[in-house]
Amino acid sequence: MAGPVATRDKIVGSALELFWERGYEATGISDIVERAGVRSGSLYHFFENKEHVLVAVLETYQAALIPHIFDPPFQRERDPLERIFAVLADYRNRLLTTAFKYRCPIGSLALEVGPVSERARVLIDANFAAWRAAIASQLSQLRLRRGNDPASLAAFVLTVMEGGVMQAAAHRSAEPYDESIAHLRAYLTSLLK
Repeated sequence: MAGPVATRDKIVGSALELFWERGYEATGISDIVERAGVRSGSLYHFFENKEHVLVAVLETYQAALIPHIFDPPFQRERDPLERIFAVLADYRNRLLTTAFKYRCPIGSLALEVGPVSERARVLIDANFAAWRAAIASQLSQLRLRRGNDPASLAAFVLTVMEGGVMQAAAHRSAEPYDESIAHLRAYLTSLLK
């Protein structure tokens, strides 16, 4: 028999999948409990409502960000600039392996629920901030020309990635993503001393 932690994790994991596949608004409590294989009473034992499930999903994403998104490419590459592009290459891989159905889950939730849930907006912002900080940590190791702020550049890298993912998904082609990343590489390289 599954314990309380396992049941809660099943609910959060199922919600995470469903919010990614269908979106937050299109996912009902009944969808979550069905996917999790639990009764609705189990969900309400842990969560007051669907927004509280969303908060748990966003906390899960934030906890997984470094070990799942950044550690693998950072371990593959030693050069700080190449680490950034290894992260971006992993996003490209996600696009290809999902036949262009992939979209950044945080970006999607930011568009859908950020305006209606303050707690979700704060967690979405924290997820983006952690993403930017990981990229800025690599940019700060580069010999950048004077006046180039790693934190500001990291926000630009995030913008390029999010926009590239959305365009590739819309076109069902990696070409828009690849073009965006090529321009980003040329730009960042131009900033090196």
